[in-house]
Formats: sequence, C-alpha cells, structure tokens
Amino acid sequence: MQSIFAEYLSIQANISFLPQPFRFSDIIAGGNWGVIGRVRLVDGDISEPSDTTEHLIERVKAGDARAFERLISEHYRFIYKTAFRWLGHKSDAEDVTQSVCMRLANAIGHFDGRSKFTSWLYSVTLNAVRDLQRNHKRQGRHVDAVAAVACEEIAPDQENQLRVNDIWRIVRQLPEKQRDAVMLVFGEQLSQAEAAVIMGCKEVTVSWHIHNARKSLKDLL
Repeated sequence: MQSIFAEYLSIQANISFLPQPFRFSDIIAGGNWGVIGRVRLVDGDISEPSDTTEHLIERVKAGDARAFERLISEHYRFIYKTAFRWLGHKSDAEDVTQSVCMRLANAIGHFDGRSKFTSWLYSVTLNAVRDLQRNHKRQGRHVDAVAAVACEEIAPDQENQLRVNDIWRIVRQLPEKQRDAVMLVFGEQLSQAEAAVIMGCKEVTVSWHIHNARKSLKDLL
C-alpha cells in the first residue's frame, strides 16, 4: 500500500482558518470558549463523512487495498487539519499525516466500532502528534515561546489586537491533559463526552482538566 501513501502525501491541503475574535476574559472566567475559533475541520466536522464508512472498514480489515485507498481519501484532510490545529506548523502536520496514514493499515484491525470512527481516528492522530513532540524534545527542539502579555488586565481594545495564532500558542503551553481537553472541547467544539472517549477518561475528568486549564491560563497571562 506504499503507493497509496505516496499519492496522498503529494496532496497540497488547502487550509483556510477563519477564526472569530474572542476575549481572554471569557476564557479565564469560564465564558463562551466556543469562540476560540469556529473552524470546521471538514464538512460535517466530527460526523461520519459518508454512510459507507463502516462497510469500508470491514473491507479494509479483509485486506481490500482499494477500500483502504478510499478510506484514506475521505479522511486525509481531517487528519491533516487535526494535526495542524494541534501543532501549528505545516511541515509537522504533514509528518503526522504521513505517520497516521501508515499506522492505519495495521491499526484499523483494533477498531471495534464501539465509538465513531472519527473519534477513534482522533485518538490515533493525537498519539502521532505526541510522538512527534517527544521526538522534537529529544532533538532539542522547543515549543515557541508564549507571547508576552502584561500582567495587568487586558483592555478590550487590546484583546482584539492579539492574533489568533498567538492565542493558540498560549493554549499549547498548557500541561498535556489540560491542553487536550481545551483543544477538543473549545477548539474542535466536541462535547465533553466525545472528548472523554478520545482522551480515554471519564467525562468528569475532562471537566476537571478544563477547570485546571482556566487556572493555568491565568498564570500564563
């Protein structure tokens, strides 16, 4: 199936993030975090891209290379955009996408259908993201420094001047579990129940990580 990977890795994903402005005070106060960036990863977001996904998966498990090609084709942009959202770098997102496509050939056998395929695919993608981040740390690469923000309360007119990518950079500085909960619930706009499935924990644990994330963001600001 290597030819399949080569074909899809040559695709230039056309990403167009159109985030809406939001207020830091809303984040810290526990307001409407959903405005962090109303970006739909793919048409329909986390819902299934077609009603044949389950059938495709069964064919892939049976060794059908053409079904695997179609499965990758339907989810390529989903994987890439998820990776880009978490990493913020095009080249890193491409590396993760390549890794996920290669992993799926073997990992698909472990998908038992108890959750949405896209939820399971999220988990596979996030594992690849973490692997890349650990590799970067071993190589001495560091996450971009947090944008300098005055300790004083930010005035409304100043808030609107902060770039969204700077805000995501700050969110990425959170401890891993807090970052995951924030990115899934408020970045990807999943329910806490869906985030719990992806993170492999209870829904109440997701709430706890979000609670701690608010405190961490206060410290970062």
